[in-house]
Amino acid sequence: MLAVDTNVVVRYLVNDDAAQAARARRLLEREDIFVPLTVLLETEWVLRGVFGFAPAAVTRALRDFAGLARVTVESTASVAIALEWAAGGLDFADALHLAAARPHAGFVSFDKALARAARRLNSGTAREP
Repeated sequence: MLAVDTNVVVRYLVNDDAAQAARARRLLEREDIFVPLTVLLETEWVLRGVFGFAPAAVTRALRDFAGLARVTVESTASVAIALEWAAGGLDFADALHLAAARPHAGFVSFDKALARAARRLNSGTAREP
């Protein structure tokens, strides 16, 4: 299994460089691929910040990519929950932080809006330090 960098995922999803996008597609057709959480997080930022994707389009693209036959995403359950919460309007990074924190005693942040969102989502305890 090969781990991929953000640029491979982005080329596959955006097709902004035809030659690299074709190479990314061939790789994904021929190899089993592992996607670290950090790559997903960076991909979300690039799609939204660099390419101007709307949040719903980012969520859909990440969900579709994670569902490809030869793709394995790190912490699949947390990613699935984070994508669901992001589809509901929560920032993807915040959603991923909260989803990853679920097995722990709580999530601590100075972000009051994030704490309110966590309570609304019943994602466990989020509080200020």
